[in-house]
Amino acid sequence: MSQTKHNFGAGPCILPPVVLEGSAEAVRELDGSGLSLLEISHRSPAFSAVIFETEKLVRELLQVPDTYSVLFLQGGASMQFAMIPMNFLGSEQTAYYLDGGYFGKKAISEAKVTGQVKVVDKADALIPKEAAYFHITSNNTIEGTQLPVFPVTLAPLVCDMSSDIFSRPVDITQFDLVYAGAQKNMGPAGMTLVIARNSFLDSIRNKVHAILDYRVYREHGSMYNTPPVFAIYAAMLNLRWLKSRGGVKFTQLENRAKAQLLYDEIDRNPLFYGLAKKEERSVMNVTFKMHDAGKEKDFLAFCEQRGIVGIAGYRTVGGFRASLYNALPYESVQALVKGMQDYGNN
Repeated sequence: MSQTKHNFGAGPCILPPVVLEGSAEAVRELDGSGLSLLEISHRSPAFSAVIFETEKLVRELLQVPDTYSVLFLQGGASMQFAMIPMNFLGSEQTAYYLDGGYFGKKAISEAKVTGQVKVVDKADALIPKEAAYFHITSNNTIEGTQLPVFPVTLAPLVCDMSSDIFSRPVDITQFDLVYAGAQKNMGPAGMTLVIARNSFLDSIRNKVHAILDYRVYREHGSMYNTPPVFAIYAAMLNLRWLKSRGGVKFTQLENRAKAQLLYDEIDRNPLFYGLAKKEERSVMNVTFKMHDAGKEKDFLAFCEQRGIVGIAGYRTVGGFRASLYNALPYESVQALVKGMQDYGNN
């Protein structure tokens, strides 16, 4: 299977050809079973092997200790915006949230439905140790900003890593809970990864419906109800591919090189300018505009003629957004840079 487009879409993410091929084959028939992946029971030995390997790969690639649970849920990051306060925000407590962008604001709005919330605008804000937790977003896909380092706090630290998980090494032990919607950098939409410190899960005192209780998913090995079988399988293939290429450390180097190539062209080319402060620039989502906004639609059409797709900025921001997720080849970034140069020479 050949890649016919340079796909810079912010989500669903680009997937490696080997993952698309393997997923397609499993939909036809899973490992000689005579059944499609879409037909097998989630209680079957075949799928038990899939979920076991997927968890093993997550633990290996991110060096997740045994003191943490790895859970595969549904509902995307938006479900986590609600589940986290429902589980961890007590009636006498206050949760602290970093307001770093659009999705941070959505998380704040959901938490306020449950209890007391205090909003801070800096990751290094002083958070009292008695806080229910401190919620941060590691990478802002719309604004094109990213936390270069994570805060140190005595309060439990919760992080939305939806758009940069597996793109760089992280010390999981800094966090009490990490969550990520799969469709940004891990696999197709439908599955949400949660990595949680067991002692943090054990601290839950709120009464929560079983379907929204992290402890229930832990006790049932992520199979309290029917899990997103296809999404987990595709994520497994994607994590296999990531491991085969040298893991997260290698991918970080490649991602940095892709981002540097594009940012250098934005800074050099008089037609364009970047939207994020240089010290906050995201390696995953590069946001930029043209000085002459009237040319932006024409530039988009110019790029599409060259097979460069998915670079339109978020609807409330405009301009352009190029998402440089793990599976995006360096050659695709070269194609975009060449398009920026050639458009300027027209």
